[in-house]
Amino acid sequence: MDYYAHSENRHDKKHTLSTHLHKTAKLAESFACKESYKKIFKITGLLHDLGKYQPDFQTYLANGGVRGSVPHASWGAGYARLLRLLEASIVIDGHHKGMPDASAWRSDTEPFKRGDVLEFQDIINAFLKDAEITETDINNLELPLFTDLSQREVFIRYLFSALTDSDWLSTEEHFDEDKFNVRIGDALPVEIMIDKLEDEFLKRSKVGEINILRNIARDQVVNNADMPCGIYSLALPTGMGKTLTSLTWALRHAKKHELKRIIIVLPYINIIDQTAQTLKDIFGEEWVLEHHSNYNEDNSGNGEESESCTPLKKRRELACENWDYPIVVTTTVQFFESLFSNRASKCRKVHNIAESVVIFDEVQTLPKDVILPTLTMLKDVQQVMKTSFLFCTATQPAFEKRPGFNGIDNILPLINDVTALYEKTKRVEYCLLNDLTPIDNSILLESVMKTGHSALVIFNTKKAALEFYSIVQDLGAWEKKYHLSTSMCPAHRKGVIKDIRDDLDGKRSILVVSTQLIEAGVDFDFPVVFRAMAPLESIIQSAGRCNREGKLGEMGGRVFLFKLQDSSMPDKTYAACASHAEEFIKQDINRLHDHNIFNEYYAQVIQLYVDPDRFNINEVRNKFNYKTVNDSYRIIDSTAEGLYMYNYNEESRQLFHSLEYKEFLSKDDYRKMQAYTVQAYKHFILKNSGMCKTMPQGFMVWYGNYDTKTGISLTPIEADKLVV
Repeated sequence: MDYYAHSENRHDKKHTLSTHLHKTAKLAESFACKESYKKIFKITGLLHDLGKYQPDFQTYLANGGVRGSVPHASWGAGYARLLRLLEASIVIDGHHKGMPDASAWRSDTEPFKRGDVLEFQDIINAFLKDAEITETDINNLELPLFTDLSQREVFIRYLFSALTDSDWLSTEEHFDEDKFNVRIGDALPVEIMIDKLEDEFLKRSKVGEINILRNIARDQVVNNADMPCGIYSLALPTGMGKTLTSLTWALRHAKKHELKRIIIVLPYINIIDQTAQTLKDIFGEEWVLEHHSNYNEDNSGNGEESESCTPLKKRRELACENWDYPIVVTTTVQFFESLFSNRASKCRKVHNIAESVVIFDEVQTLPKDVILPTLTMLKDVQQVMKTSFLFCTATQPAFEKRPGFNGIDNILPLINDVTALYEKTKRVEYCLLNDLTPIDNSILLESVMKTGHSALVIFNTKKAALEFYSIVQDLGAWEKKYHLSTSMCPAHRKGVIKDIRDDLDGKRSILVVSTQLIEAGVDFDFPVVFRAMAPLESIIQSAGRCNREGKLGEMGGRVFLFKLQDSSMPDKTYAACASHAEEFIKQDINRLHDHNIFNEYYAQVIQLYVDPDRFNINEVRNKFNYKTVNDSYRIIDSTAEGLYMYNYNEESRQLFHSLEYKEFLSKDDYRKMQAYTVQAYKHFILKNSGMCKTMPQGFMVWYGNYDTKTGISLTPIEADKLVV
């Protein structure tokens, strides 16, 4: 009898089950980063669709029926459990529905273990005969041993990722071989990239103290590139070129250990845009993949079909599914919520984190209430998956293991004398406005105007920023005034950031009023910065927008810290950390120039104000409850919902009208929409429900006003003012 895995493709050819199982097994085996993993990866691939040997499934394939009406995953999982291949059993059980909690896995496989499933042995015999293997082949393997439960838990995640990607790739090859072949690309060309990066450094100026220090830092990093795979830190003052310096190390480290790719993880989408473009300019468009919610491969803006169908665009689009690409630039949310996910679509990429160098930029932005499970996961991935991690920041948090905090045992610094580097790059003077006695907006504005320079004023909330921006409209001698906040959609923010950068380069006198979104990765250079009192990392990052290139001479730039009367904070933890930072600063403001202060501060706020594993994720991981972990781990608070800004501009309206009658929206549709979407809290949406509409496809549209300077607005639109 012939057995099939899938129905006919466009050539009227069915996918034989034995072909599919062996192809999946071969692919899965190729994804194993260690020799000791290969056998279990291969066996898992062979067993995953054992349930398709059921007569009922073969009848379903031949005659059609409701998709999923003949479950098959639990059969392979049950057989693997009988053979005591528990890792394979969990993975196979979840390869369609997602990895289950331990209790659900036991429930799914218990009938097979007890012998309650009729014809189970007949199905096993059919599988062994058709696949041309013996039970001895399956049993004859040694499973890898792990010292910690959490390491075993992450190994199962790795195995799950390898199986799901292999299964989907084998299926894709059957149904669409042309699409499958588009995925095939070149490996990371380490030698070529090192040469191109060196050429880039040769083009850059070597004069000036900042550039001399950049070169010294890069030389030290290169000297440490041959160290073993592990967890490293690169602490550099803002403006010292962390991106290219970290990449210099990553390429040489990858060469030494034969690693397959470099993954750069960034907290904000606006940083991804500029980082990815920098890398494309140096290495070429074809080597860099951007993967985040706002990115759309058709960046030409002309909507031409020929452009959208290029092989390069198609390859990058497909690579977003599994990160099979030489350099990947992605978000913190995408990276960690994939690692902690139980869903096949998200986990598919996890196996390609193995044998990679992963660079985390601006690590101080990682949420403190999940920092312990985050660090534990990284420790486990490093040990299990032959991955090196590099933490990059101007403010290195206290991630090390210490009493009461089970952090990382050994984070190796790439710079030999970080303190000396920070002392030599002191570029700002910190000042306390009114000795941090609360002031009102009029006094703040007077202080900003007195400086006589272009200025950046940063607030803790959108409300505070909007109120200050509103009162400065007709005041001050600045040529232009800008507002920046998340009330503006990404397309709007991106345009304003470009205008600000152009004005600063053109030496125009400008005022920028912003929320803290400006603190990481936006490389503005102001002579004066005013910062509302905030957690220490925010203060130091804000100072990085002041005298960034060190061109203001001995006087340097000035950073004024202030407190507003009746000011609010984003949340209680933020307020507690800001209060603790104020105590630090009032003891001695010059401590802000001490590189070690942030590490000390971070350790204290974690101990005093934060539960670093708020949702008990580490405990849940150790119980192998994958669905519960998925439901618990979040980088971003999900209390906000996206609102599509219909009235942003003509492009946003045209895009909406091109989508409103489509029955289903594609990933590409959603990516295009993200450029015009603002995240709003649910209470705001409820309060202003008359200006919102939920579309049949599930997304929500804001039909209210959109201010061209400040974003989403409650001011009535012109049509509402008309009297009929």
